[in-house]
Amino acid sequence: MSTDATSPALSSVTSAPPAATARAWEPLSAIERRILGTLVEKQKTSKTADAYPLTLNALVTGCNQKSNRDPVMELDEIEVEEAIEGLQRRGLVSRITGGRVDRFRHELYQRWTSDGPQLAVLAELLLRGPQTKGDLRIRASRMAPIDSLEQLDEVLQPLLERHLVVYLTEPERRGAVVTHGFHLPDELTRLKAHHSHAPVSPAAELDASAPRSMASPWEARLTAALTEIDALKTRVAMLESQLADVRKQLDVLSAG
Repeated sequence: MSTDATSPALSSVTSAPPAATARAWEPLSAIERRILGTLVEKQKTSKTADAYPLTLNALVTGCNQKSNRDPVMELDEIEVEEAIEGLQRRGLVSRITGGRVDRFRHELYQRWTSDGPQLAVLAELLLRGPQTKGDLRIRASRMAPIDSLEQLDEVLQPLLERHLVVYLTEPERRGAVVTHGFHLPDELTRLKAHHSHAPVSPAAELDASAPRSMASPWEARLTAALTEIDALKTRVAMLESQLADVRKQLDVLSAG
C-alpha cells in the first residue's frame, strides 16, 4: 500500500486541477520528464513515510534506475539539480528545506490532475515514452489499479481532452500507441511517423484479443511481479540514499 505522502488530501496547496484547455503544454526536456516521472512513481510506490519526498541522491538513483525506464540514463547530481531549478520555476517541483538534507516533491496534483490513476498513467509515459495501451495499462497498474482497457480509456479521456496525452496512431487501432503531451512539435511529428506502422506488442495483443478468463491470471501474475520488483528497488534506493547521507555526516564530523 503506497504511503502517498503528498496526495491532494494531505497537501497544503489546493488540489483542484487546472481548467481544461485547448492549448499545447510547455515542452519538457528528457531530464525534466524523467525527474517528474520518478517523483510520482516513488511517491505512489514508497512503503514508508520517510522514503518520499526524495533527497537529491535518491532522485538521481531513481532517474538512473534500469527497470521501467526508457531510455536508461546516467545522470549526475549537477544535471538533475539544474533541471529541478527549471521545474521549480514552473511550479512543478518543490524543494523542502529544514531537515538534514533538502528533499524534493512534485506538485502535479495541483498543476496537472488530482486524479490518482490519471497521474499514474502520465508518470509511466514520462518514464518510458510512447506505449501501446496494453503495455501502459499493465505498467501504470503498479501505481494505481486499472483493471481493463475499458477502464484505461476512461482514465485517458480527460487527459486527451486537455492534451496531457496524445495518440500517435489511430485511437481505434489494435495496439494503439499513446504518449504524453510534453514533446516538442517536431519530436511529436517524428514519433507519429515512426509509430504509424509499428507492430502490435504482445501485451497489446493479449489485451485486445484474449478472452478475459485467459488474460486475467497472466496479467495478475505479471503485475504482482512488477510491483514486488519495484518495491524492492525502491527500498534499496532508499537505503542507498540513507547510507550516502550518513557518509556525508561522517565526512563533516571527520573534517571538524
